Amino acid sequence: MRGISRQWHRVRSLAGQVFLLQLAIVVLVVAAALAALVVQAQRDSTDDARGRTLAAAQAFALSPGIVAALNSPDPTAVLQPLAEAARKAGGVDAIIVYKLNGITLTHSDPGQIGKHVIGPYAQAAAGQPFTRTFQGSLGLSVISAVPVRDAHGSVVAIISCPVTVETVQQRVNRQVPVLIGSGAGALVIAVGGAGLVSRRLRRQTHGLGPVEMTRMYEHHDAVLHAVREGVLIIGDDGRLTLANEEARRLLDLPADAEGRHVADLGLEADLAWLLAARRSATDEVHLVADRLLAVNKRLAAPTGPAGSVATLRDTTELRALYGRAETARERLKLLYDAGGRIGTTLDVTRTAEQVAEVAVPRFAGIVTVDLREAVLRGEEPSGGSTAMRRVAAVGVREGHPFYPTDEPVRFGDTHPIAVGLAGGRAVLVPDLGASGSWRAQEPERARRILECGVHSLLVVPLRARGVVLGTVAFWRTETSPPFDEEDVSVAEELAAQAAVCIDNARRYTREHAMAVTLQRSLLPRELPEHTALETAYRYLPAQAGVGGDWFDVIPLSGARVALVVGDVIGHGLHAAATMGRLRTTVLNFSALDMPPDELLGRLDELVARIDAEEAADADGPGITGATCQYAVYDPVAGQVVTATAGHPGLAVVQPDGTACFPEVPICPPLGLGARLPFESSELTVPEGSRLVLYTDGLIEDRDRDLDVGLETLRTALAGPDRTPEATCEAVMQAMLPAQPKDDVALLVARTRRLDPTRIAEWDMPCEPAAVAPVRNACVRRLEDWGLEELTFSTELILSELITNAVRHGGEPIAVRLLWDQHTLICEVSDGSSTSPRPRIAKASDEGGRGLFLVARLAQRWGTRYTPTGKVIWAEQSLHDGATPVAADLGLTAFLSDVSDLEPS
Repeated sequence: MRGISRQWHRVRSLAGQVFLLQLAIVVLVVAAALAALVVQAQRDSTDDARGRTLAAAQAFALSPGIVAALNSPDPTAVLQPLAEAARKAGGVDAIIVYKLNGITLTHSDPGQIGKHVIGPYAQAAAGQPFTRTFQGSLGLSVISAVPVRDAHGSVVAIISCPVTVETVQQRVNRQVPVLIGSGAGALVIAVGGAGLVSRRLRRQTHGLGPVEMTRMYEHHDAVLHAVREGVLIIGDDGRLTLANEEARRLLDLPADAEGRHVADLGLEADLAWLLAARRSATDEVHLVADRLLAVNKRLAAPTGPAGSVATLRDTTELRALYGRAETARERLKLLYDAGGRIGTTLDVTRTAEQVAEVAVPRFAGIVTVDLREAVLRGEEPSGGSTAMRRVAAVGVREGHPFYPTDEPVRFGDTHPIAVGLAGGRAVLVPDLGASGSWRAQEPERARRILECGVHSLLVVPLRARGVVLGTVAFWRTETSPPFDEEDVSVAEELAAQAAVCIDNARRYTREHAMAVTLQRSLLPRELPEHTALETAYRYLPAQAGVGGDWFDVIPLSGARVALVVGDVIGHGLHAAATMGRLRTTVLNFSALDMPPDELLGRLDELVARIDAEEAADADGPGITGATCQYAVYDPVAGQVVTATAGHPGLAVVQPDGTACFPEVPICPPLGLGARLPFESSELTVPEGSRLVLYTDGLIEDRDRDLDVGLETLRTALAGPDRTPEATCEAVMQAMLPAQPKDDVALLVARTRRLDPTRIAEWDMPCEPAAVAPVRNACVRRLEDWGLEELTFSTELILSELITNAVRHGGEPIAVRLLWDQHTLICEVSDGSSTSPRPRIAKASDEGGRGLFLVARLAQRWGTRYTPTGKVIWAEQSLHDGATPVAADLGLTAFLSDVSDLEPS
């Protein structure tokens, strides 16, 4: 029993317990039915045996000839066959004939014939048939005895027919399998039915046990009636199935509401329709009496029975609280959005516009921003002046009465904007119509503003780092509520964010203006005209500000020209200042006529020294990188000598329009401290070629690969018969992005060749006697060129330079005259690398005045070193009055003395 109890408790679900109970009952019923059927079968078999024995006995007793057989001499011989035949036909175990004296005449067992039998046959002998069960010669049997009468009605014998109990039991046993099979079939059917019922019950009870169902009902009842929300369960026919206490209170339902149709409960028509309709609802608000009820409704199907469940929540008090919470949420979102939208640019005016755009219409209907004039110039405002300029007005309509933007405004001392500016605190005017100080300055304008629906004003100063930059005024219009103290804190937070961004933009404006001014002062204002090249350029600063890109065109001796492009990494004042230092250095080194590779080597040393000095200063930003390309073009030979330091290579456009990028030695950027020598390359270009120098900002971009940029530049440069100016325009249109992230510098120079007829060269031996013939040949060439006015000064310059070469230099000595459009160039080369230098001679000195005379007669002069020696050159301008003549300097007598000393 304990095992059964434990097994019973293991079946936790109600459906399982019901199934086991049904199964036990079915088994008991089937067993009882089987027992009853077996008993009934036995009874029926016994009754059948009685009927058969009695019928067989009576049939044999009444059969014809029975009396005659009894009276025959040998009755047994006559009756025994007849009795056996009747036995088999009657289905009994024996037909026994007895005489009245008890002697057996016939028997199924021949051994019993002739024996005297004692039994309860007296009733039969008396003429009464009977049926009894007793122990006979065949065993326990059911026996029927019938008297045999003669013609006179006297009993002459007794006929008995027995059927043993064993035979009866065999008949019953033959019926038992059928009964058991029927019982088993009935059991199977009953178990299947019980299983189906249990399964359906399990679905309906969700597999819960009785304890759990009881607990669930208790919880359901507790929650349903304790929750502060009304709960209604409506059937599919629209009748109210259940309503908890809160629903009855909120809807004022009658006591007999359950079972009635919702339309008959006295509810508002729209609410009754919603409850009866086959649709869902979420937080639909309905007015019931003086309550605002939020109704949520869900259809129970398909997860439950047909119908719906509705909940009711009283939002009368919550609505006011929710409204305040929603207002606070909107204000926080406003401040969050302001942090992401204000200050995305470093433009003061655009930043002020962003402040107004954020606040309209979420915080105010109209927003105006006024800034002090000094702020717009990038300066820090000072003093108590209320003179400002309106930079933003958002929310105003066409023809509005407010001050227009980009115009100076001045407010009276009592105006709220002036008060906020002077006091540095927020000024709240809840009702503009009742404010006399606001209307006193311009009554007509104030009246028009009021007619536009403006009714409330909140002025907040824009304060950053303790300085008031301006004010932002919030105006509310039409049906919006007036400003209150809670709005003041929001406006102050918004203005604080805006003030920081405006101040950053102001400081950037100041720094940008200073950098632009510095850069403009450092970059070439215009390129010099030169016989050798026709030049054009483009310079575009980056969107982020002024950078360190620079370029220059530097005239050199011998009609040569140097083209320079450089780049200092970074932006701002430091980059511009560093660029200026490098450009000045290149100008100074170019004056020494250094080869390009040597000049870059000297520039590299300077940059490394500057970087080391600034690195020693903890506050110094240092040079983060600088590149440079230096190219020298010689119009006499048409040769270009170029060297680069980490810079993009030179582009060359042939006269037929073919563009290419000649290979140049790769050298590191400036200032790396490697002290590696720089290499230069030489190439000869035909006249009319275009030399293109540029910075990496032209070809590099985040959205474009370097190879793509170079190919695009090649395509833009291709094309014949273009001037440098047209080339610059075509390149900028094809290459320049909409918003460049880096500076762009472009320099285009079209080459010219010096006319060979304007070049004269002489080689001479290192002898004093050779000076006069060469000098005379030079004078004759000047006369051929039509430059007689320069003959005297040129003769004097050449005499001094050639004499110095003969006396202090070495072979080979050569003299060259170059005549371009603007100057006459005299060059004397020799094999010595010793450079003469001018000095002031004393009165007693016999020499030392030659270079002084050259310096006075020439526009400029200098020394240029070559791989085989040096060249001393002097330039004279062809413009009238540019070069003093010898007579003006009192040198005629000196020249005569020199002529006398030299052989003619």
